[in-house]
Amino acid sequence: MSCDRLTHPLVRVNGELRRATWDQALERAAEGFRRNVGRHGPNSFAMLSCARSTNEMNYLGQKFARVVIGTNNVDSCHRTCHAPSVAGLAAVFGSGGGTSSYQEVEDTDVIVMWGSAARNAHPIFFQHVLKGIKNGARMFAVDPCRTGTAQWAERWLGPNVGTDVPLAHAVAREIIHAGLHDEAFIERATTGFEEFRESVEPWTLAAAEQVTGVPAAAVRELAHAYARADRAQLCWTLGATESHDATDNVRALINLALLTGHVGRYGSGLSPLLGQNNAQGGGDMGAVPNRLPGFQDILDPAVRERFEGAWGRAIQPRYGLDLTGMLTAMAEGEVTTCYLIGENPVQSEADSLACVKRLSMLDHLVVQDVFRTKTAQLADVVLPASAAWCETEGTFTNSERRVQRVRKAVDPPDEARDDIWIMCEIARRLGHDWHYDDAEEVWNELRAVSPQHQGMTYQRLADLDGIQWPCPSEDSLEPSFLHGRLWECDPVERGAPAPFAVLRRPPPVGPPDGEHPPRRVGARRGSADALLARPVTVWDGGPRTEGAPRRGRAQPDPARSGLQDRQANRGR
Repeated sequence: MSCDRLTHPLVRVNGELRRATWDQALERAAEGFRRNVGRHGPNSFAMLSCARSTNEMNYLGQKFARVVIGTNNVDSCHRTCHAPSVAGLAAVFGSGGGTSSYQEVEDTDVIVMWGSAARNAHPIFFQHVLKGIKNGARMFAVDPCRTGTAQWAERWLGPNVGTDVPLAHAVAREIIHAGLHDEAFIERATTGFEEFRESVEPWTLAAAEQVTGVPAAAVRELAHAYARADRAQLCWTLGATESHDATDNVRALINLALLTGHVGRYGSGLSPLLGQNNAQGGGDMGAVPNRLPGFQDILDPAVRERFEGAWGRAIQPRYGLDLTGMLTAMAEGEVTTCYLIGENPVQSEADSLACVKRLSMLDHLVVQDVFRTKTAQLADVVLPASAAWCETEGTFTNSERRVQRVRKAVDPPDEARDDIWIMCEIARRLGHDWHYDDAEEVWNELRAVSPQHQGMTYQRLADLDGIQWPCPSEDSLEPSFLHGRLWECDPVERGAPAPFAVLRRPPPVGPPDGEHPPRRVGARRGSADALLARPVTVWDGGPRTEGAPRRGRAQPDPARSGLQDRQANRGR
């Protein structure tokens, strides 16, 4: 067991964290929330839920914020990685999940991996990619770094950092000028095509080569292969989403699918590959500031009425603060208390010093975690939780929207407790007598308020080795792909059209200079880290990698290694 594993509650006394009983810690946590909400109102409270914990924990976490406290200020670390994917997909299709299944990657004709080191970061998914290649699929890798994924590609396109939108525009223009766009699908199922066509017109192959650094012939080859394929999958990861214009990157990729009709059909789709084991599930459970469980919009009066009836508490008809907004509100004194579950923003936020300063300004900070993280060291109360992957019952939702059971294998050590038990104990001290016998009872409550999960009983999840949402009925399963409605001839059945996005390329943020020569590339693995200005020491918030004695040796400082810009660092 790690020496940093939390095994008993801690409370701050005279500036130091000291061991406490559970009653002492829970009373201290509840009293601080009560004091701040009483003085400053419910929106002085913020909650960060955990993208690595179970759906049940995330459901209860957002319910704690909205019912016990009365605020929509709830978010998680997915804000720093794949929130742009959710925003882009939801803006076009109405829901923020990938549109395909892993199996479809094996049965497709073209696979485009955009900003994705999936071979290392998503090895299970990449096995499906390899099967697809074995079955005859052509793979294209788009990434500034020639990653392990690119080694399996038929063609690697290495664009300059920050030029995703121009490259996607050039691909779109070439498809249009070659007459390869699906005019019937565009006419029937989309809006805004003429404006989109006009917006990409300046991006000739020559112009794109000058800006992106990708040879015109390679751009043309990708465009023709993607558009001519009967089936095509477009997948992306942090290379596309950890950027100042990340949502534009995602919308630019969605435009390509709309242009060619590669969505809403088996074998064709859009797949964001999420980095956390339950980043998808956290959002699905409502652990975001603008959606209730089942990705239902808070601003919809009918949705609020349904949840208010189920929960017995009025829900604010306004979006809450996201993670960035929370930190800003802390600096301005508007957020004075925070409940942090399984997140370590001091490590994961880009400006860690600013994060420390803002968290230190809080009147009351409660951290619930498995490890004694850098964030936990700032807390007034630290609550030791169980590890979701082996000490907890529940479910996770993966990148293909598949909900799967996770089962408890061992008990948490010493005094560590299950997240659900901890939240219920704090809620009880704040006047809400919550009683859940087990995680399944929490899940069944979620099923009652989320139509897309209604047909997923624990027994059915076990029998079928997981189920993709939507699953509104216990008697049937939906197709593995989303948005098949776009192909319906009947306008009523087809529903709302999917809009093209007209995007303007923003100026670069923080261009390289003498003091900061390398440009950062978002990635889930060290193959892209040769472009970082400092050695990579931690992953995913830190607790699981900070203690690794070989981490610095595995990824040494690029400058000391004599590496130049865009060179790959192969750790020895």
